[in-house]
Amino acid sequence: MGCYYFITSRGVSDCMQTRILFIINPKSGSSLGRVDVVALLHQQIDKSLFLYDIVVTEHAGHATELAQKAAADFYAVVCAVGGDGTVNEVARGLVFTDTALAILPHGSGNGLARHLGIPLQISQAIAVINQQYRSRIDSCTINSHPFFCTAGIGFDAQVSSAFASSLKRGLRTYVRLVWQEFLKYIPKPIVLNFNGQEINTYCFVLAFANASQYGNNAYIAPMADIRDGLLDICLIQHLNFRKALSISYGLLSKQIATSPDARFFQTTSIQVQSQDFFKFHADGEFMGEAKSFTVEIRPSSLQVIIPESKT
Repeated sequence: MGCYYFITSRGVSDCMQTRILFIINPKSGSSLGRVDVVALLHQQIDKSLFLYDIVVTEHAGHATELAQKAAADFYAVVCAVGGDGTVNEVARGLVFTDTALAILPHGSGNGLARHLGIPLQISQAIAVINQQYRSRIDSCTINSHPFFCTAGIGFDAQVSSAFASSLKRGLRTYVRLVWQEFLKYIPKPIVLNFNGQEINTYCFVLAFANASQYGNNAYIAPMADIRDGLLDICLIQHLNFRKALSISYGLLSKQIATSPDARFFQTTSIQVQSQDFFKFHADGEFMGEAKSFTVEIRPSSLQVIIPESKT
C-alpha cells in the first residue's frame, strides 16, 4: 500500500509485550509533524511493555482499513494520532472487537480526547498509554455512520459542510464560518419519534450527543455520560442574534442545559423525518444530506485507553 512503517522492537520477549499500532494522519491539525511524533514515540513509549508499529494514512477512510486489519491481526491497542476525524475513522474499525482505542490528540477540536480526560500534550498522552488503563464506552450511529462524540443535523452540519470545503483549517476558520452561515441559515420543520412520543417542531440545531462536547470545550450536552447507554438529544428550534450569543456562552460555560432556548431529551434511539433535505455530520465530519434519519446507541461497544482517574 506504499505505507510508511517503523517497526521498532522484536525479540525473545515478544510474548510478554503488548502489540500496539500507531496510525498517524499527517494532515490533522495545523502542523502535525510526523517525524516529531515518531521521535517522541521512540523516546517515550515503554519498550518493556509494548511492541509497536507506526503507519501513516494516505487517503480518507484509510485509518478505518488499517484499524480493522490491526484488530484482525490481534493487536491489543490501536492508537489514533490526529483530530476527531482520525479518531472516528480508527474507532469505527475497532467497535465490537477486543482491540482498544488509544488517542494522541492533534486536531482542532479533540472532542473525544477531552471528554475522556486524555491530555492534549503528546508526551503526556503517551504516558497515559504506558499506564494501560482500559474502559468500555458507548458508540452510536446516524444512518449507519458511526460516531463517538456527537452527530447532528441543521446548522452545525451546515457549518461542517462549509468547513469541509474550506481551503483553510483551524479554530479561526471554524468561528468565521459559524457567523457566516448563521446569517443565512433558516430553520426547517422536522418530526421526531422517540420513547413512544412524536414531536413536530422546527430545527435550527438537532444534536445527538454520546459525549458532552463538540470539541474545543464547547459543551452541547454537559450531562452526557459516554458509558450510560443513552443518547442525549439537544434541540434548538430558533435563534436570533441575541439568543445565539446566549447559546454560545452556554456552550463554553457548560450552562447550555439551563438555557430556555435549548430542549434536552434522553433515549436509546430516535427517528427524524422531514420534507426537506438536511445536511448531517458525524463527529464534525460532513456526511451528506437526507430527509430521514435513524440514530441509535451501541452500549459498551468500544474499549478505550484512558487516564487512571477516569476509570
